[in-house]
Amino acid sequence: MTVRLVLASASLRRREILTRLGLDFEVRIPAVDESTTPDEDPADAAIRLAEAKAKSFPAARGELVLAADTLVVIDDEILGKPADAAEAERMAARLSGRVHNVYTGLALAAPGRAELAVERTRVWFRTLDGAERAEYVATGEPLDKAGAYGIQGFGAAIVERIEGDYFNVMGLPVQRFLELLRRHGWRYAFGSLVPL
Repeated sequence: MTVRLVLASASLRRREILTRLGLDFEVRIPAVDESTTPDEDPADAAIRLAEAKAKSFPAARGELVLAADTLVVIDDEILGKPADAAEAERMAARLSGRVHNVYTGLALAAPGRAELAVERTRVWFRTLDGAERAEYVATGEPLDKAGAYGIQGFGAAIVERIEGDYFNVMGLPVQRFLELLRRHGWRYAFGSLVPL
């Protein structure tokens, strides 16, 4: 018995994590409005968006569709992907020397059924002066990432510490993903998925 894993995401980081796990998967890129409302709870928003992405590709028989949405939150405000370098620098200034939360909502869908979860990680930034912020933004790395940073790249030099799942900050909390697999009757066998 086998199952085909589908990743409903354009994220290169999520692809990288699944590849590191040795899993074969197909990528389908969803077209979902990722906007949130000012009063929406970040955890609820992350789950809602992940579920919408998974539902945009209804799972066929023998498929599991994995979708995720990652949100960076500070002072109860969700920081999305910056529109340009100036906004990325403003986000870096806001996060500098402070702690913020990263939420990733996960949805793993099979025909007629979806399992949902959310993971939260606390992230501390070291204090960055204006020149460092400008240098980081000039790398281009922040421009396609929620909160305008990537912990797995140059951003590793600005993250002082974390509390929680490192892979959550990258965009795919591995242990939560494995939990959702188990809820669907599958387990990770170090490079493959096997039925429980």
